[in-house]
Amino acid sequence: MVGAILERGGEVVGRGFHIYAQSRHAEIVALEAAGERARGATLYVNLEPCCHHGRTGPCTEALAAAGVAKVVAAMQDPNPLVAGKGFQALREAGIETSIDERFTVEAEKLNEPFVHFMRTGRPLVTLKAALTLDGKIAAPEDNRGWITSDQAREHVQQIRHAADAILTGIGTVLADDCLLNDRSGAPRGRPLMRIVLDSQLRIGLHSKIVKSCRGDVMVVTTSFASAERRKALEDAGVRVVVADGPGGRTGLPAVIELLAREAYLSLMIEAGSKVNWAALESNAVDRIFFYYAPKILGGLQSLPVAGGTGRLRRADAILFRNVSLHRITEDEFAVEAYLVK
Repeated sequence: MVGAILERGGEVVGRGFHIYAQSRHAEIVALEAAGERARGATLYVNLEPCCHHGRTGPCTEALAAAGVAKVVAAMQDPNPLVAGKGFQALREAGIETSIDERFTVEAEKLNEPFVHFMRTGRPLVTLKAALTLDGKIAAPEDNRGWITSDQAREHVQQIRHAADAILTGIGTVLADDCLLNDRSGAPRGRPLMRIVLDSQLRIGLHSKIVKSCRGDVMVVTTSFASAERRKALEDAGVRVVVADGPGGRTGLPAVIELLAREAYLSLMIEAGSKVNWAALESNAVDRIFFYYAPKILGGLQSLPVAGGTGRLRRADAILFRNVSLHRITEDEFAVEAYLVK
């Protein structure tokens, strides 16, 4: 996500932002809006202008041709194809450049999955959950209804829309018959890849997620799963991937490696207690986004947000940093935090 402003003599003469479907970069849209008024202007942009040929030509060449005098960016582009080369090209063209570090953190947050992927080579993994104040995600008997409000679930759709892929476990699919789709209604650069961890291929051919498959469903299983079941799913258009993990279960790290190879920048996990713990314990999670409802279930049988064996000593607890709170409704909030690696 990139926005650009052209300013000359204290007046905004052009502005633009990048819309994926139109492919033109924010700088080009701003230049077209400014016309001749771009000559001698200062460009303010949240990301270093590109200097390579991709789906479009280099923005650096367009800025130089338009006679822009100065470029102020909030951050350097972490893409190795750019990574300072854009600034260098501008300076060689006689354009003054600088980074305003007051806005760098904000700019990195704006394009967090992209920045994370370029720096680490792997997708940004977010663990999302809706839970009661005492950390429970499910009751032991009847789980009809929702833990959180309509507003919270609408907010979840915004988070889903920002993700390239979403993952859950077979237990959630069997219990809820969920679609696991993006219901925001906003346009996407690529379909949301829906992933189910299913070590024994128990997913039903008539489940909503399989019946709605349009090349956007992946089932991750083990080498012990039925070959007949695998063929039936593949005939239904589902992509079946074998990823053996410890204890006869599917291997989440292998899934993340696969997504990285296919340039999925972000993965959202919306699963049950066991998968949540496996994701945390394997160090796969980068960020949590927990929605809290003003409720308490109590008891020892209600499922916690993360099950499994857990950590047996308080001193070994999984740690988080950069904790922030988001107000959802008057009585609901979300906690966002980053796993200490």
